Amino acid sequence: MRKIRVLIAKPGLDGHDRGAKVIARALRDEGMEVIYTGIRQTPEQIVAAAIQEDVDVVGLSLLSGAHLYLFPKVVKLLREQVGDKVLVIGGGIIPEEDIPILEKEGVAAIFGPGTPTSAIAQFIREKVGERAK
Repeated sequence: MRKIRVLIAKPGLDGHDRGAKVIARALRDEGMEVIYTGIRQTPEQIVAAAIQEDVDVVGLSLLSGAHLYLFPKVVKLLREQVGDKVLVIGGGIIPEEDIPILEKEGVAAIFGPGTPTSAIAQFIREKVGERAK
């Protein structure tokens, strides 16, 4: 059985990646294949890496406040190039009032600080499993 493949990315100019690295390691420990792009990636770079790596999930981490621009841009580019086969989730410092906006733009879920990594892994397994049916 194919492992779930996850791309963790840091879009924009945000250089704080401790949280992204924690999530990458936690998902790897949950048995997923994880690719981390590093910091300061453009939406185009993230989408190109997601397609090249044939991932099931793109996890975006952002602390800079540009999430309302960058997260929907990644979703839009992915949909244009591969349809809706890639699940996009986000994390970081995201104000509560912005979460419905991001979900409307196609981000499946936002996980804030303190979210148990096991809950993120469970969400990914459930959503990727639903898409595989």
